[in-house]
Amino acid sequence: LIYGEPLVEAMQAAAVDTPLRAAHFLAQVGHESLDLRYVEELASGADYDGRVDLGNVYPGDGPRFKGRGLIQLTGRANYSAYGRDIDRDLISDPGAVAEEPALAVGVATWFWTRHNLNALADQNDLARITRRINGGLRGIEDRAERLLTAKKALGA
Repeated sequence: LIYGEPLVEAMQAAAVDTPLRAAHFLAQVGHESLDLRYVEELASGADYDGRVDLGNVYPGDGPRFKGRGLIQLTGRANYSAYGRDIDRDLISDPGAVAEEPALAVGVATWFWTRHNLNALADQNDLARITRRINGGLRGIEDRAERLLTAKKALGA
């Protein structure tokens, strides 16, 4: 399991350290990556071209900065912010977020921390966590099933 050790380490560093927090985090990661099978969005990313809200200001930015990682990082601005926070140039090498397990996991806990999702997990607020991750409630039923499974497994 290439994500096992990086997941444990990153979750500890991000204070995803209670059964309820871990259940919410793992449910979201499980949905976003389809059980850790996909760390790169299957779509081309062309729909993100020209999305100034994502920082995609140059032609080709959509496909170049499409979703990658266990919680899929999307857009030039987000790649830039994550890269800045980990002191790495991800603008010139965005594929590294999918190719390197530590980055794929790291971006998930970075996003989780940056959006204060531990607080929402403590409130057991699946809908608000889902909205912060994908902007809406896409996949909420699957996320809810995954959350229930994770809660049972972790005793949350």
